[in-house]
Amino acid sequence: METRKIGKIKEDISLLGFGCMRFPLNADGTINEEESSRMLDYAIENGVTYLDTAYPYHGGESENFVGRYIKKHKRENLQVVTKLPIYYVESKEDVEKYFNEQLEKMQVEYFDFYLIHALNAERWERVKKYEVLEYFEEMKNIGKIKYLGFSFHDKYPVFDEIIRGYAWDFCQIQYNYMDTEFQQGEKGYLQAEELGIPIVIMEPIRGGQLANLPEDINSLFKAHKPEISAASWALRWTAKPNTLTVLSGMTTMEQVVDNVNTFKNFNQLDEKETAIVTKVAEEIRARRKNLCTRCDYCMPCPAGVNIPRNFNVWNEAAMYREEENMKKTFKAMQEQGSFADKCIECGKCEPLCPQNIKIIDDLKEISKLI
Repeated sequence: METRKIGKIKEDISLLGFGCMRFPLNADGTINEEESSRMLDYAIENGVTYLDTAYPYHGGESENFVGRYIKKHKRENLQVVTKLPIYYVESKEDVEKYFNEQLEKMQVEYFDFYLIHALNAERWERVKKYEVLEYFEEMKNIGKIKYLGFSFHDKYPVFDEIIRGYAWDFCQIQYNYMDTEFQQGEKGYLQAEELGIPIVIMEPIRGGQLANLPEDINSLFKAHKPEISAASWALRWTAKPNTLTVLSGMTTMEQVVDNVNTFKNFNQLDEKETAIVTKVAEEIRARRKNLCTRCDYCMPCPAGVNIPRNFNVWNEAAMYREEENMKKTFKAMQEQGSFADKCIECGKCEPLCPQNIKIIDDLKEISKLI
């Protein structure tokens, strides 16, 4: 298994990390522990060391299961990773409460990697208000945490403030060949690299979308290397020099085997392969219905329409051939009162759109889809 050691991280980390939020399930929705254990066994036997979970995964049961599971292995051979649910924190005392609860749930004395989960502008203010970093500095000093980082879900200016706001050991971002302009995007990846902060990648396959491409687009990959999966191409694209590990939330043994093979026999994308991925991304984007970038300048809508959300669902369905999922989402939005059919054609949004989208006309098109 390819390993990395970057910046402040002084131990070898497997380039493939096991994301523990998509374990296979039993009929009642609980974790299928037998199959999940079999998958984890295979991954670890083949060199995976980084196990990433979080407080809310699997309704709070992922930490419990992973804690029981790691008792089978030598603690020093694994990196056990979880995250503070900052979205639940309402006081300084909550920080300590959740941290101690997680230590107990996972039956460990310390965490190798610990993150403040899903930071955005509002949650960063909580971090400052409740002196979260000061508490975790103390936990590092007494050996309860080896490396402290954050995961991120907001726009680049917020990322810039957070990453400069503390001497982080690492950070975790959503990053894949389709999301180079989403959230912190490529700009944030490069900034972290410049600051010497290694990156953990989440959503490298975009929740499975980049593993299940329309056949005509996937044929661009197959023409070059027919034996390599679309998922493998996506994973390799993210494994750039400042990437510490690439997380994959695996649900089947087939996915585990394929991903392990990618990183056991790892080859950085060469110039020709990078060009192929770029071409695939261009072909996918060419299927968009409009050029909405989700900048939110058109919001709020006086009628309650979530304009960027409508366009995002519409575009994604066109790019990835997900019409059924689109219809389900639009029906749910209709029930919530945020669907396109609520548009009153007031025209306030269109002058604000930097892309000059004919918003009213496109909302009319969307409203016909359910």
